[in-house]
Amino acid sequence: VAGSYFDLLGLDLELQVAHQNVESFEETLDYFTRRYEGGAGSRLQVTRADAALAQVTASIPEIETRITAKENELSVLLGRPPAGIPRGSSLVEQTMPPQTPAGLPSALLERRPDVRAAEQRVVEANALVGVAVASFLPRIGLTAFWGGASTELSQVADPRSRIWSYGASLTAPLFQGGRLLAERRAQIAFWEETVADYQLTVLGAFADVATVLDLRQNLAEARVERRREVDALVESVRLSLIRYERGLASYYEVLEAQQQLFPAQIGLARVRTDEFLALVALYRALGGGWQLGTTWMPPRP
Repeated sequence: VAGSYFDLLGLDLELQVAHQNVESFEETLDYFTRRYEGGAGSRLQVTRADAALAQVTASIPEIETRITAKENELSVLLGRPPAGIPRGSSLVEQTMPPQTPAGLPSALLERRPDVRAAEQRVVEANALVGVAVASFLPRIGLTAFWGGASTELSQVADPRSRIWSYGASLTAPLFQGGRLLAERRAQIAFWEETVADYQLTVLGAFADVATVLDLRQNLAEARVERRREVDALVESVRLSLIRYERGLASYYEVLEAQQQLFPAQIGLARVRTDEFLALVALYRALGGGWQLGTTWMPPRP
C-alpha cells in the first residue's frame, strides 16, 4: 500500500511537470506565431513549435491513465470499490526520514515474517524428532484397572519377558521391521532441511538489507545529479530565448533546450519516487523501522 501510494504521488508530480511544460511550449508557440504574423519569423518555426507542443501534450493522457490505474490498484488493496484516492502532501513536500544510522543490530531481522516462519519450522521439526524418539517406547499399560502396576509394566525388567523379544506383539515398537528407525531418520533429515532453509532465509534477509541500503545511497546521489541537470537546462532555456530575441540563436536552439528540459524533469520526478520506494523496501527488509520496539509508518493519504 505504501509503495503504491508513493507511486501515485510520483505520477501526480509527473503530471504536474507535463502541464508546466505544456504551458511553456504554448508560450513559445504563441511567441513564434506573433513573430510570423508580424513578418519577422517563418512558418517553419511555427509548425516546429506546434509539433513540440503536441508531443508534450500527448504525454498527459498517458500519465492520467496510469494515475487512474494506480488509484484502482490502491482501492483494491484497501478493500474498496475502484475510486479516486485522496491525497495528503505532494511528493516534494514529503519528509524523508533521516539516513539509516550505522551499527544497526541484526536482531531487527528477527521481526521479518519470513525469518519468523523459517524459525518456527525449525522448532516444529525439532519437536517432531522428539516425537519420533518417543515412539521407540514400548506401548504397554502402566497401570492395572485398580491403579496398581500392570502386568506388562512388571514384565519390562524381566529378561524372560517377550516384550523385548523379536517375536513380540505389535505393541512393542522396537521390532517393527525398522520402520520407526526409518521414521526417526526421516524426521532428523527434515529438521536438517528446515535448519538449512532458516540459514538461507537469514542470508536472504541480510542480502535484502544490503541491497536496499546501497540503493538508497545511489538514489540520493542520482537525485543530486538530476537536480543539477534540471537547473542547468532551465538556465539553458532562458539563455536560448534571450539569444533568439537578439538574433544570436536560431529557433531550433530554443526548441531543443525546451525538449531536453521535459524528460530531465520527468527523470528527477522518478528518482524522487524511487527514493521513497526504496525507503518502503528498507522498512520491509528490516521487518519494520530501524529501532527495536518502534515502527515507522508511511504518511497517511
